[in-house]
Amino acid sequence: MATQEKAPGVAVPADTTAEAHEAARDRAATTVAAEPEVPVFKEGGYGWAVVAGVFVLNMHTWGLNSSFGVFLAYYLRNDFFPGVTALEYAFIGGLSISMSMLCSPLATLLIRSRWCGTSLTIFFGVVFESIGFLGASFATELWQLLLSQGIAFGVGMGLCFVASAPVPAQWFDKKRSLASSIAAAGSGFGGLCYSIATNAMIQSLGLAWTFRVLAVICIVVNSVAAFVIKDRNAATGSVHHLFKADLLKRPEYLLYEFWLIFSMFGYVALVFSLVDYCQSIGLSASNASLIGALFNLGQGIGRPIIGLASDRYGRLNVAQISTALTGLLCLVFWLPGTRSLAACIVFALICGPVAGVMWASCTPVCVEVVGLPLTPSALSMTWLALVLPAMFAEAIALGLKTPGSWGYINVQVFIGCMYLASAASGWALRAWKLQELEDMRLAKEEREMAIRNDAVLDAPGDASAGASGLRERQKPKLFSAKGLWAIAKV
Repeated sequence: MATQEKAPGVAVPADTTAEAHEAARDRAATTVAAEPEVPVFKEGGYGWAVVAGVFVLNMHTWGLNSSFGVFLAYYLRNDFFPGVTALEYAFIGGLSISMSMLCSPLATLLIRSRWCGTSLTIFFGVVFESIGFLGASFATELWQLLLSQGIAFGVGMGLCFVASAPVPAQWFDKKRSLASSIAAAGSGFGGLCYSIATNAMIQSLGLAWTFRVLAVICIVVNSVAAFVIKDRNAATGSVHHLFKADLLKRPEYLLYEFWLIFSMFGYVALVFSLVDYCQSIGLSASNASLIGALFNLGQGIGRPIIGLASDRYGRLNVAQISTALTGLLCLVFWLPGTRSLAACIVFALICGPVAGVMWASCTPVCVEVVGLPLTPSALSMTWLALVLPAMFAEAIALGLKTPGSWGYINVQVFIGCMYLASAASGWALRAWKLQELEDMRLAKEEREMAIRNDAVLDAPGDASAGASGLRERQKPKLFSAKGLWAIAKV
């Protein structure tokens, strides 16, 4: 029998060594085969009905809220409550959005309770919305309008939004961004309809009956949507915490929050200021509401496109490029040259599709940052972080406004800078994600190498070489700073 020398004076049969290597390869193959297969998640089916339900719900919640620009212009131009300043009127719209964010802990408690759940939480929100509009129809003083159109409507919108926002993502994997963006597009199409319809109803029915008609539409349509929307919290292992402080220790989550906070400042100020801006440069109320409607049309069309692009080119890539583009459009196009009806139409149509990217991308990007199970808890904290921006964005914008036809220059600069600051935070988040993907790839290679070299590493000489190779592979090839300019789908 042939032998080979392993150590001085010791002869080892060559066949024995070959058999050991063969046995090691068999053990490695068995180990890989023994790993449990991850079940394939099948998309579609009832998930598309859920997307349709959330679409309709957003259409008659955020879409209704988008028409506040029409209400604001009416309040300002008609001195509806004598002695009330523009800043006080601005707080109504800001209060509705901030209350929708502030009630996220309440919504989380209702969702995770045994007797309530997602659908019933949405229905409670629908009731609050309708009560808010109905109460606003009888308002004779500003504080009554703050309680009804501001707080009551805001709480209702928040219960609906917090309960429904994470649900489409639970039904999809590969098409998660598309599903979320289609659902979010409802607010754009709702804003399109209600920007025109609200102005027409105010002119023909008066303010009080406009509120009452909207209240009836809201409770009828949204009740049906609440019945259709079903979650998959149990199947996805979703965790609903009121406040998960551990997330605040993660730099990537803080970057995600900064991206949304700066976006919220810019978005609220832009949506609520655009109609009044159009009237300030001499356009009629009907033309100004048309611009608001076209802006919302752009959002409705643009959000599904953003979703498709996100699934194909990367969710963080598309989100941050769209955010930066919005800031540039405000500073380069809106600021210097939007002084006519035609120019305003062009701006509304090209800025609308990208201005609301935060709403189309917030859930898919959150999944990329914290994972699907923690997404409801992370979003619950996110809505709280957006309370102050939502509350004060339009108040800051009106505070920056000066008299005259060029009075919105400071506001335009503020909005553009907020979007660019948001894009900078989001791009840093993208660099972190690239680093995480690189680390995961290196870790996977190390595990595979350890399995393949299971027996070979038993020999002292080979173990030294194998360990050296692993140490070389442990060094990341892509650092966070390089991720700022690296080209990759992420």
